[in-house]
Amino acid sequence: MIESAVLWLLKLLAAPAVGLSSVFVIAFISATLLPLGSEPAVFAVIKANPGMFWPAILVATLGNTLGGALDYFIGYRAKVAFAKERKSRWFAWLARYGAKTMLLSWVPGIGDPLCTLGGWLHLPFWPSLGYMAIGKFARYLTMTSALLYVPDSFWKGLGESLSNFWHMLF
Repeated sequence: MIESAVLWLLKLLAAPAVGLSSVFVIAFISATLLPLGSEPAVFAVIKANPGMFWPAILVATLGNTLGGALDYFIGYRAKVAFAKERKSRWFAWLARYGAKTMLLSWVPGIGDPLCTLGGWLHLPFWPSLGYMAIGKFARYLTMTSALLYVPDSFWKGLGESLSNFWHMLF
């Protein structure tokens, strides 16, 4: 039952008619504290339709930035949860450099919690959001451009290998 629901969702998200909305939703969710990467979705949409390069990059940046803003507001309201961490070096570093630290919101593993901590410290929202957007835009542009230089034969071989592995497991 769960497998069929996941397959249905993946099929829906892969549909060309909802490609950009899928990119937005996946980018938004991946910017929250949930572990999900959005670069494969962005790459898949662009690979399927190269004319969608800039729209996909911009939609992913918007979704990921809004997800970062959600993290910011969670942190803004979550003082009690972080009370023990107040003495850590992260807080001193964030307080020292302010909203500019949101440029690092793109870094895997630390970027999303960084947005949350920025909200907890009540860093100025609009500058923080602007720096988040710049960092996330740079990540999508760099990662997608790099992935587009990988030959199609590599992706085909990777897909076949993963398919064979999947069939071995199930």
